[in-house]
Amino acid sequence: MKNILSFFIKDKEKESSWFKKAANLTLALLIFLGLFILSLGNYTMNWSSLSAYSGKLLDGYKMTLIITFFAMIISLILGFIIAFLNNSRILVIHYLSKSYVEIIRGTPFLVQIIFFFYIITPSLGLSNRYFIGVTILAIFSSAYVSEIIRAGIESIGESQHEAARAVGFTTFQKYRYVILPQVITRILPSLAGQLSSLVKDSSLLSVIAVSEFTLNIQEITAINFRTYENYIVLAVGYLLITFPISLISRKLERKFTYES
Repeated sequence: MKNILSFFIKDKEKESSWFKKAANLTLALLIFLGLFILSLGNYTMNWSSLSAYSGKLLDGYKMTLIITFFAMIISLILGFIIAFLNNSRILVIHYLSKSYVEIIRGTPFLVQIIFFFYIITPSLGLSNRYFIGVTILAIFSSAYVSEIIRAGIESIGESQHEAARAVGFTTFQKYRYVILPQVITRILPSLAGQLSSLVKDSSLLSVIAVSEFTLNIQEITAINFRTYENYIVLAVGYLLITFPISLISRKLERKFTYES
């Protein structure tokens, strides 16, 4: 009996065998599937109703990937800039960047979308929903990226800065050749996690009629009234993006683990 129970318990001293992991994962998935089937009750699934909208689903999925890609690139650039401004010795610049981060992180993303789209962009003469959506998403994500980068910079010991100064490096050379290479390896796992969050956050752009995956699913649901099937496809679609990112994030975290 004890041997049977040990098969379901994680051993702290040694790595579990692949068979033990696979068997327990299969059991967990079967339990999850069973609970899902029970939750359906007498509901009859009808997947054929989605086949007529496969093109619309694919278009929305591709748009989500495109929006996320450009938003992540822009947020990385903004994040680096804000992180360095946050470390500025000029107090006005420091407090401006600090306020930016706190306001973005301290308010709901949905509120930011509505405020930016209905108040700021009309005064700027902007009307392209896709450009606005990418911009809003990038601004939101950049606040989190900047904190990741700032934490990475602060994790570098003072001895590294002193060594760079000792060999006559300028501030730019110090960051270019000494600090940033170490920072990048340390923040990669966190950045991968932020990318996963960015994919999910992009779904909120549906409130300003950006034709991404979530909005297209909502429009299909309004036509075929198959809410259960449609939102299962929506959930699986996002999982197909975020789950591999999550695996990569954990792998990077193990690879770049630093001893304190």
